[in-house]
Amino acid sequence: MGNTIALILAAGKGTRMKSEIPKVLHKVAGKYMIQHVIDSCRKARADQIYAIVGHKKELIKEALGEQIKYISQDKQLGTGHAVMIAADNLPNDDTNVLVLVGDAPLISGVTLSELIKSHEEGKRSATVLAAAMDNPQGYGRIIKDGTGNLKKIVEQKDATSEELQVNEINSGMYCFKSDDLIMALEKLDNDNAQGEYYLTDVIEIMNDAGLKTGTWTTDEEDIKAVNSRVELAQVEKIMRRIINEKHMDNGVTFIDPESTYIHEEVIIGSDTVVYPGCIIEGATRIGSGCEILENTKILDCIIGDGVRIQSSTLAESKVGDHTKIGPYAYVRPGCEIGKNAKIGDFVEFKNVKFGDGSKASHLTYVGDGIVGENVNLGCGVVFVNYDGKKKHLTVVEDDAFIGCNTNLIAPVTVKRGSYIAAGSTITDTVPEDSLAIARCRQVNKEGYLLNK
Repeated sequence: MGNTIALILAAGKGTRMKSEIPKVLHKVAGKYMIQHVIDSCRKARADQIYAIVGHKKELIKEALGEQIKYISQDKQLGTGHAVMIAADNLPNDDTNVLVLVGDAPLISGVTLSELIKSHEEGKRSATVLAAAMDNPQGYGRIIKDGTGNLKKIVEQKDATSEELQVNEINSGMYCFKSDDLIMALEKLDNDNAQGEYYLTDVIEIMNDAGLKTGTWTTDEEDIKAVNSRVELAQVEKIMRRIINEKHMDNGVTFIDPESTYIHEEVIIGSDTVVYPGCIIEGATRIGSGCEILENTKILDCIIGDGVRIQSSTLAESKVGDHTKIGPYAYVRPGCEIGKNAKIGDFVEFKNVKFGDGSKASHLTYVGDGIVGENVNLGCGVVFVNYDGKKKHLTVVEDDAFIGCNTNLIAPVTVKRGSYIAAGSTITDTVPEDSLAIARCRQVNKEGYLLNK
């Protein structure tokens, strides 16, 4: 393939969305719609990517950062006008120019690569990305001559009754030869009822100049754009199906794919089973042979092999092989949980290193701690890590046993092999292989209530 520049149209307001957020910044499968398009451009090996921005452009720039370049279209005078503004950034040679829309997140890198390939092999000046639709209502029609060559694109409101019978539609996405596009843009006018510059008019300009134009047809879903909240939900459903089918093709089992929500960047190993109601987000990596049981949410985590997680929430943490978590556990950012560990029901972890074979079976808070291997944290253990101003570290070394309802007042260390009696409040270092008891002696006052 030759050099390719991508222009992504993202200046519109998206009135039908009824939102203060620019349309292209609404998310599908956890990612901005325009980010999906950018990523597909990269997969198609675009050398340079521009977003043509207008409405609330500062929000778009803030969201996307410096990964692409920006061109401002302060007045939205049509698709042709948007590309005219970008013309100064185009070389006067045979570079491929992709013109795409930022609200069509389903467009794939494979489709864009095939579009470019067809464009180059056909030696065309313009190739329109088209799709055949059973119901083409509202779309511009692809009109061809008797030999199948592209003649023009006609909008539905301007189409004759015969042209309305055509079911091949214009996606609004194109591949152009840069120098021929520049030539056609120089001849483009806004002599129409709306006073706008239509990019579709460049097809007739090129044909009139004796240049070759044509189409490449893709699937209807590939080009589906979003103009309303209803269409946003429709695209979300399609995207989730595509993502889940990819995982199933790779050996993952979904009990109910339609109720499982997974972001595009997630990787899941074979023979893992994902149950209904799960939400797996961000750059999460899940190993093989895991069980991700009902109503679990995982964000930006690395999960080992053979892990079982039930009805729990995990964020920005690592979990070792064959560990069991939940139900109703909350693993907050910064945790590293070892192999064959157990994090039980109603246990909360935050910024913790938790060793192999250690257990916190229920009703425990472990915050800002280092816990060694084969440690048992009994029911109701609390790492008291906050003094009102600062967080402090608790260290529990290998093979220690922490009895129920123990408070460990940080900073404090429990040495290897120590045993802490239930109900203790520990404020000082516990030596190795020691028994620590830190509670008041029981006092019984007989007859007290009768006297009272």
